[in-house]
Amino acid sequence: MPLLADVAVPVPLSQAFTYEVPAALAAEVRPGARVLCEFHRRKLLGVVLAVSERSTAIDPSRIKPLSALVDARPALPAELLSFLQELAAYYFAPIGEVLRLALPAIEREQVRALKAQGELDGVLDLGRAKQVGGRKVAYARATDAIEEPGTLRGQAAALLALLRANGEQPVARLEERHGNARSALKKLAERGLVVLEEREPPRDPFFRLAEARDVPPELNAAQAEAAARIDAALAAAAAPGGGEPRAGAPHEPRHAGPSAFLLFGVTGSGKTEVYLRAIKSCLDRGRGALVMVPEIALTPQLVARFRARFGDELAVLHSGLSDADRHAMWSSLHGGKVRVAIGARSALFAPVPDLGLILVDEEHDGSFKQEEGVRYHARDMALLRAHRAGAVCVLGSATPSIESVALVRRGKLTELRLPDRAHREATLPEVTIVDLRRFGAGPSGDPLISLPLHRALEQTLAAKEQAILFLNRRGFAPSVVCGSCGTLTTCEACSVALTYHRGRRRDAPAPGGAAPGAGGPGAASSPAGAPAAGLVDERPQGGRLRCHYCDYAGPLPDRCGACGSRTLLLEGLGTERLEATIAASFPEARVARLDRDVAGKDRSQAILARMREGKIDILVGTQMVTKGHDLPNVTLVGVVNADAALGLPDFRAAERGFQLLVQVAGRAGRRDRPGRVLIQTRNPEHPAIAFAAAHDVPGFLDREIRDREEVGYPPATRLALLRIDAVDEGVGRGAAAKLAAHARTCPEGLARRVEVLGPSAAPIARLRGRYRFRVLLRARERGPLRGTLASLAGLLRDGLDRNARVIIDVDPVAML
Repeated sequence: MPLLADVAVPVPLSQAFTYEVPAALAAEVRPGARVLCEFHRRKLLGVVLAVSERSTAIDPSRIKPLSALVDARPALPAELLSFLQELAAYYFAPIGEVLRLALPAIEREQVRALKAQGELDGVLDLGRAKQVGGRKVAYARATDAIEEPGTLRGQAAALLALLRANGEQPVARLEERHGNARSALKKLAERGLVVLEEREPPRDPFFRLAEARDVPPELNAAQAEAAARIDAALAAAAAPGGGEPRAGAPHEPRHAGPSAFLLFGVTGSGKTEVYLRAIKSCLDRGRGALVMVPEIALTPQLVARFRARFGDELAVLHSGLSDADRHAMWSSLHGGKVRVAIGARSALFAPVPDLGLILVDEEHDGSFKQEEGVRYHARDMALLRAHRAGAVCVLGSATPSIESVALVRRGKLTELRLPDRAHREATLPEVTIVDLRRFGAGPSGDPLISLPLHRALEQTLAAKEQAILFLNRRGFAPSVVCGSCGTLTTCEACSVALTYHRGRRRDAPAPGGAAPGAGGPGAASSPAGAPAAGLVDERPQGGRLRCHYCDYAGPLPDRCGACGSRTLLLEGLGTERLEATIAASFPEARVARLDRDVAGKDRSQAILARMREGKIDILVGTQMVTKGHDLPNVTLVGVVNADAALGLPDFRAAERGFQLLVQVAGRAGRRDRPGRVLIQTRNPEHPAIAFAAAHDVPGFLDREIRDREEVGYPPATRLALLRIDAVDEGVGRGAAAKLAAHARTCPEGLARRVEVLGPSAAPIARLRGRYRFRVLLRARERGPLRGTLASLAGLLRDGLDRNARVIIDVDPVAML
């Protein structure tokens, strides 16, 4: 019988394709290896899923042979490959697209080898595979050998001591401290005390500066208990090895037991130190560890803590890496030189050797859900990967997700509590709710800078302390409206208002120092041609209009497009306008802003560094200021508009709003100075606000789970969202109607085991020039829902208008 290989190719199809393995490659082709194969008269880079001698119903003359083997060693280890296959089955995602998430760039040496074999002749498509390869840099690391006493002196002794203390170092960095380092290292290498090797270095900013080793602090009782429980689980963890994947497997561990934990600790409770102890325990047992954090929280400050504990022997994976840097990180893990990976969502696919531990920090964060391409949830898949690898998984948060709390109650996760802040002198901040229905504007004149908030800022500045003002709206004004006819300026490609960004222009202060005009939600600034009455000229002149969905940017028109009026008014308050208003109201204060508009490549870290150094008094920002930053001198946090996140048409709106409030409040009072939090709202009775003000996370979770159960939303039910879009509105509407009708008439729909909601227009009805519709499927059990989705997947392949695009989103997070 012929030797056949099942190969996944990078095309939007859920199936693998069968190829014959040539006799010359029979001993080398293994699952996980990349191969060059012919596909529709092109040569694609595919991944071998399985190899076996077997007969097939396919006509042998139609089975094409593999063209070439790219990887002598499989690019995807067996554990990772089987996990990716299970992920593809669960999310109804094309297997080739899923595997691409984990594949490294192809090395230029591999391309040259293929060219030498004559395999790159003809039509070649490497499936968007990037090519890397370049200069190499020398690294030095100490071996386990021990020198004879008294045989080393001077630079040789100093260099060896440095390498033993701090781990592997680039030779160039050592030469900065010791001029003759290269010569001394060669002598140490000759004695077997040091290993010198060359490879492509990471040029990542996280590794630019050396980091001194730290001394682990003493744990408090709760931290010690949590660390001990995780250590015991690591000791008891089964040996790695996953077995064959099961199609349609659950997105949670099948038998998590004591190997999956929810680390529930208040803000500032020292969760990171527990993570560090767990990683050390894992490494001591010879296994690898993976740490995932939200992209927004992956900062040099966080990475520095891991480098201070484990040296540079870790890989950092994030969206800002160049292809060469990403490949260098991947290679260090794949080759076993590094056993710890830290990164954002995509780090889930890192080839960590002998994976023994996965940590997911801020597990509640919505950014762990991929919203384009393969729509996986990294937190859920972390639990699955850990289970398959026989590893321990720890989810950490001060505000756990409703789904994770439900897993605790079902016995799938074991809860570990950190009820107090790690620093003995630190306490949770005092929270005051400012009812904007009762309190008017302060001296600034802006309704969203209330008198209590203004006075609190004055007191903080007088005490030489720092403040954070949180407003989750970028730009100067969220919308521009015509004062004559009321027409809102909207994006031509999206059904959303354009946001006005003023940029850095600031006109000279008006004489007299009067307060600026109103600028809160629903209140318009002065019209064009009439300067505002205060220190900041808010006339809508210059600047740019931007769409925060499709990234359109254009000039501010000089008149209304509907009626021709020149009376254009700025509606609402964004961080840019808030920064200007605060700077005008407190001229002696050093005011800065942190949002996506100013967070360039390294600028956000520079702003946070200035904040830590005491060079900023008031930091205005979006949710970027809420994510895990340890700013010891911040004693005041002002939530400018707590209502903004609570009114969205999304059943998770209250949960997200509550999490944001608790997280941003946690930035205050993290050391010996007590903190204060002011939450401004026009709805102080809202449960999210009331529970956040009381620091009552368990209370909010209990209430939210009851509310979800009552209305039939997760975790009480399972959801899948069919997202339909098309350039032609009628085509999109027709496709949505056909999908909904098919779902209702399939066996699960007829038996009422799956509820079909829709079709309906999406809340944002048009995006990037395409009309959007959706069909929501809801079921109490996962099985019937998956049966319906499988039936719909068949319809998508065979019987739907190809001008409509349909995406199956299992366990959706973004509902807009």
